Amino acid sequence: MSLKVDRDSMAFTFKGGMLPMTVMELTSADPERIREQLAGKLSQSPAFFQHTPVVLNVEKLDEPHLALERICAVCRAHKLLPVAVRGGPDPVKQSAWALGLGWFPPQEASRPRPLESVADDAESPVEAEVDEPVVVDDAPDTVAASTAGGRIYRGTVRSGQQVTAPEGDLVVVGAVNAGAEVLAAGSVHVYGALRGRALAGIHGDVKAGIFCRELHAELLSVAGNYKRLEDIDPRLLGTTVQVQLFDGQLGIKPLG
Repeated sequence: MSLKVDRDSMAFTFKGGMLPMTVMELTSADPERIREQLAGKLSQSPAFFQHTPVVLNVEKLDEPHLALERICAVCRAHKLLPVAVRGGPDPVKQSAWALGLGWFPPQEASRPRPLESVADDAESPVEAEVDEPVVVDDAPDTVAASTAGGRIYRGTVRSGQQVTAPEGDLVVVGAVNAGAEVLAAGSVHVYGALRGRALAGIHGDVKAGIFCRELHAELLSVAGNYKRLEDIDPRLLGTTVQVQLFDGQLGIKPLG
């Protein structure tokens, strides 16, 4: 039997690729604790919970018989879509497969930083709390907004990271990579390429906005109103823009 297949008759091809993916690192195996925390996060940034695929990292758990089905149900109830499990003993791997999920072996090195630890890491060498006006010589004037009570993050926000300013504006002096997320109670200012997700006004501030030097965002959200990459006018991609609510509708306008 010949293994040669006519290209016209092929239904698919396998290709390697890297896609941005959110990792949900579990430190508790209790589905109710997970439910409570997800409910809190959902109220802070509802746009993030829009059928977002996640990998459940269970490497920190010492639970040979994890209630994986219940945890997945909790995630789906909050519009997160578990697609795979990373780590865990053999029973966990078998449970993942039984639920139709993929399984990844434990990651020994280059483990993504916990989402919230980025915000809480006061010793990070690339960030500093804001206690002075932001000065970036070649930045658009519009971006020099008040950051009182906010935060400056210096450096690239990498895939899998989340940087938050829960009480004011967030200024990122660098790029936001695909798969990363930046959130602020006030406005989000990105002095570089914005390729990940940016959420401003996470507590409902309709006057907040998103300002970036180079737009390629996966998702933009202001006070719960959002646009995905496919909703953005292609003519605005790669340009310097402001994103705000105009007459109650999320709009994107060129800057400068």
